[in-house]
Amino acid sequence: MKRDETWTAEEYGRAHEGRVGVLLADGTVPRPVYFDSNSGGSGWEVTHWSVYDGQGPYTPRPRAHSLRGECSCGWTGTPRTLDPAPAAFGDEDEDQDDDGRAFREAGMQQAEDCREDWDAHIATVTESTIPLPAELDTLLQTLNTHLEDLADTSPLAALKAARTLEIMARRSAYRPARDAQRLDPAEVAAGLGLDEDAADELLERCVSRSR
Repeated sequence: MKRDETWTAEEYGRAHEGRVGVLLADGTVPRPVYFDSNSGGSGWEVTHWSVYDGQGPYTPRPRAHSLRGECSCGWTGTPRTLDPAPAAFGDEDEDQDDDGRAFREAGMQQAEDCREDWDAHIATVTESTIPLPAELDTLLQTLNTHLEDLADTSPLAALKAARTLEIMARRSAYRPARDAQRLDPAEVAAGLGLDEDAADELLERCVSRSR
């Protein structure tokens, strides 16, 4: 049984954690599906879209009507209706297997589309953050290219360069992080594309690491 899957962007971490959300035919979000442990201990709850297939050995699980991208920031994407609809099968196991197979195939395609919707959301978040000066942005991209090329020819030299950059970043982050702690937390969070808790954690980490 698949456990829940999430997506993260390295720049934003848990502040923008994405996943495939499920909606039922009435537009509501279903509760997690509980599975018992085979060993007889406590079970676990699953919200992966694939468990909402309307099947089950005893009480049928809820049937997903549509999937949508979701983000921990509260963003939700456009619902994508699942096809085909539940099959009107009888007692034949083969009919139920066919229905389950069709459901999974449709769901996998819609799940990929949901991921693309979330990627577009992350791009929008990035566009809303405070922009870097064009010269600095170009310099950073050029530096990244040089480091990737250096890693192909001299991994140790590339590692030394990365370590130097790590030290520089730690030292250079102290003063702007300290100054940013005096600003409105909402302004800081918006400028960095984070929620206020994540932004506060980042500032504290930058200040403490430089002491």
